Amino acid sequence: MKKIIYLLFLSLFLASCAELQQVVNSLPQEGLSNEQIASGLKEALNQGIDKEVSQLMEPDGFYKDQMVKILLPEDLQKVDKTLRDIGLSSLADQGLLLLNRAASDAVKEAKPIFVEAITTMSFEDAKNILLGDQTAATIYLEEKTSAQLYEKFKPQVAQSLQKVNADKVWNDIITRYNQIPFVNKVNPDLTDYVTRKAMEGVYVKIAVEEKKIRTDFNERTSDLLKKVFALQDNR
Repeated sequence: MKKIIYLLFLSLFLASCAELQQVVNSLPQEGLSNEQIASGLKEALNQGIDKEVSQLMEPDGFYKDQMVKILLPEDLQKVDKTLRDIGLSSLADQGLLLLNRAASDAVKEAKPIFVEAITTMSFEDAKNILLGDQTAATIYLEEKTSAQLYEKFKPQVAQSLQKVNADKVWNDIITRYNQIPFVNKVNPDLTDYVTRKAMEGVYVKIAVEEKKIRTDFNERTSDLLKKVFALQDNR
């Protein structure tokens, strides 16, 4: 009897799996080939990179965008407040500005890494993205690129901090703060912090463009984008 029940459950499970696969495979393709669907998803990601990430490369691309502006880490928020309390607001403002400018300067390293990840996208990847939620393409890109992006970003951020003079300014800020009597001294790893926040901002902006393409017909700027994302609309 137990064997019969087991076989019954097994058959139901296999049937449900087969049904799920049939649903995935039955996505209406409206005459589009697998290659065209994959190309449409790649084009959408490239559009996000070109439109949104390119804006972050501007000198104040992070600083003037409240969605991705890099704020101070927790251990530096008390530094910021203390400096302002003792009349050094301009120094605190300059320090925050330069952290964001270092991130903007480093972002140019991202594009070749993204292009490689997009180029190697398979049809299965593309199909899963198309059937996914509003940021499925961005999540795919993050999974494929985050480790490599960190390795590329970190030395560039360190160089950028030096290039925009942020390292000198923050050394001055932290030195002055640590000289204040009775404060707990700080020595933050700004390179790691700015690297991670810059990466976070890049993915946030790509997700913004992906959501636009998925929900706004007018953002589908080519015939291929219109045809591919019509499949998403009609599923």
